[in-house]
Amino acid sequence: MKTLRLGMIGYGFMGRAHSNAFRKVGNFFDLDHQIVMQAACGRDAAKVGAFAQRWGYATVETDWRKLLAREDIDLVDICAPNDVHLEIAVAAAKAGKMVMCEKPLARDGREGEKMVKAVEQAGVPNMVWYNYRRIPAVTLAKQLIDQGKLGRIFHYRAKFLQDWTINPELPQGGAGLWRLDAKVAGSGVTGDLLAHCIDTALWLNGSIAKVNAMTETFVKERKHNLTGKVEKVGIDDACAFLARFSNGSLATFESTRYARGHKALYTFEINGEHASIAWDLHDLHRLQFFDHKDEGRLRGWRSIHVTDGDHPYMGKWWVPGLAIGYEHSFVHQVADFLEGLATDKPASPTFRDALETQYVCDAVLKSAKTAKWEKVKALK
Repeated sequence: MKTLRLGMIGYGFMGRAHSNAFRKVGNFFDLDHQIVMQAACGRDAAKVGAFAQRWGYATVETDWRKLLAREDIDLVDICAPNDVHLEIAVAAAKAGKMVMCEKPLARDGREGEKMVKAVEQAGVPNMVWYNYRRIPAVTLAKQLIDQGKLGRIFHYRAKFLQDWTINPELPQGGAGLWRLDAKVAGSGVTGDLLAHCIDTALWLNGSIAKVNAMTETFVKERKHNLTGKVEKVGIDDACAFLARFSNGSLATFESTRYARGHKALYTFEINGEHASIAWDLHDLHRLQFFDHKDEGRLRGWRSIHVTDGDHPYMGKWWVPGLAIGYEHSFVHQVADFLEGLATDKPASPTFRDALETQYVCDAVLKSAKTAKWEKVKALK
């Protein structure tokens, strides 16, 4: 078994989710590579030290440049805020490291293009953490669509709703709240939440041709944690957009952090010529399926409990009927990445795949400003 020495940059929510996946993957999947938790990197020595001890990293760095210069690091995982994705990814590629990067790929398409160029010129394996693809029920939806069970697709609708920024006294910027700072995040719910919906949609239903969007920033000014001053808020608190897919189907997407009562409501429904499917993150181990070919008197929505051994990924876990959860989607992502290394067939989404999502986000934000339909830049 080959060893793959990991360098983790960042120790927040995603740093924990990814570390958990790297630690567990070898216990459940038969792989050609063994992950070695080699180094954790973060600016706060005390905090990253505690993180490294909890998650089993052998060493600590407080400068990501020093991490990349180390010869005992094979794979770099970027879990830092969006504004440093570009610099770290380009430097990691030049250093010959494999690169995994938390979503979104970058703050905009131009940054994403530079990242794609860097990893492709260096020829290093790469992947972006759009983990919802790898929830078994969502993967099953992909299989059903690819098998033609739905026939021609007519409609796609998705939403991702939260409520954690409603308080106008909530500050922006700094650790934990950088997502409210446009200079760091690039955008608000578009890049943070809708990017997930868009990636899943592109994977399930193909390219999006054009969009028509509206956004709103409900709280216009917030105190900035780093400057101590009240500053203009530059992110979008809410976004809704219409879309036309290249296959002719129509779509609606909605996301907000102002939906009181919702912490992470991510749902999608797809209506096709022969059948429909629907999925809800709050009931993530189930896929709702309607097949018009069923006998009329028995026709109706069925709830598929995606826990059987012949369902995607489930044969690696427990016995049929026992559900898995959110954390396991990250384990599946690591497993697929490592399988891609073994077979020389890169697992998606690669940086190039994720760039297409970035182009859609760019078009959405542009449309919100122009109040016009905007074409999505084609992925070369």
